[in-house]
Amino acid sequence: MRIVCVGGGPAGLYFSILAKLSHPHHQVTIIERNPAGVTYGWGVVFWEDLLDDLYRNDPVSAREIADSAARWDQQEVHIRGEQAVHIGGFGFSIGRDRLLEILTRRALSLGVEIQFQRELEDLSEFADADLVVACDGANSKVRRLHASHFQTHIEVGRNKYIWLGTNKLFDAFTFAFEETPAGWLWFHAYRFSGTTSTCIVECPQETWEALGFDTLGPEETLRRLEDIFKRQLAGHLLFNQIRGLGKTPWLNFKRIRHERWFHGNVALMGDAAHTTHFSIGSGTKLAIQDAIGLAGKLRDTADLPSALRAYEEERRTALLPLQNAARSSAEWFENVPRHVEQDTLRFAYALLNRRGGPPWRYPLYLASQQAALRGLLRSLYSARRWVRRGRVDTLAPGP
Repeated sequence: MRIVCVGGGPAGLYFSILAKLSHPHHQVTIIERNPAGVTYGWGVVFWEDLLDDLYRNDPVSAREIADSAARWDQQEVHIRGEQAVHIGGFGFSIGRDRLLEILTRRALSLGVEIQFQRELEDLSEFADADLVVACDGANSKVRRLHASHFQTHIEVGRNKYIWLGTNKLFDAFTFAFEETPAGWLWFHAYRFSGTTSTCIVECPQETWEALGFDTLGPEETLRRLEDIFKRQLAGHLLFNQIRGLGKTPWLNFKRIRHERWFHGNVALMGDAAHTTHFSIGSGTKLAIQDAIGLAGKLRDTADLPSALRAYEEERRTALLPLQNAARSSAEWFENVPRHVEQDTLRFAYALLNRRGGPPWRYPLYLASQQAALRGLLRSLYSARRWVRRGRVDTLAPGP
């Protein structure tokens, strides 16, 4: 089979790996518009369920991803300069560049061809392909070429956000809220390497305009944000990846979904197929799970049309709970000015519970504000991770 993946992000790379592992004689080509080693974005987060998926499907790359990931075992909420409120939880984060480096090297070792710095002009370029996988992001050019068939629905969020990096290392996944005369701003931050953390700043459109961010250049924007969040950054710097373009990369989140996921021999994957709000941190996870899903259907289903139908049905069903959770999370952050009137403990719990949760969670949350219980919970999480890692290592064959 001749397979072309348009887009060299996690979805396209991981799918190409699995396609070659299933059928080494498949001819798999990735078309990537960026140069080799160049990507945009900071750290991405994931959880144990994705690690399990990675180990089950390709233990070689799974081990390297696990060894390269930073681990955090606490979430904290900072507001009004008060003592941090702890809301539990643990997870992993890895630099997007490091993740792509691992997957690119693995794909090349299996015989995948990667064509860097190649822009898609028209799908007729791939007339000889049996399957074209569109994994070229939320602004997918492939998807736009067949927009009427895919029936794309796009909802634009109200808040403005900007994806930044900082040399402040946050050991906990940190939410920090600051009030200005123009309104509230906040960030979501987490460490993903030994030198850098991701820092996503978000605020209502009205606050963004009142603070002049609609007119400030990139450097002025960073300096103003450093001043607003000086308490949390403690003298550390913010930086972005836009160089010399004269614009500041503020965005409104776009929720993207489709009525159909494939057209003929063209299938959508990752952000080209769907987006979920960044506040639940599942974009990379879902992209990789899409890749696993499509690769599995191609392996187990006799003909391509049946495989694509099964892939669409399976992934659409699997996505629904997370899409609903992401919508609830996005709406909660769009209403921060209303929630923030609560006392600090109630506010932090509302953030924790923004996607819903069991009634017993609140007493546990209150108890976990005590350092002794919090330490016990962290020890239990560490023991659980150790046992779980040992289990998946015994299930995963060697390279």
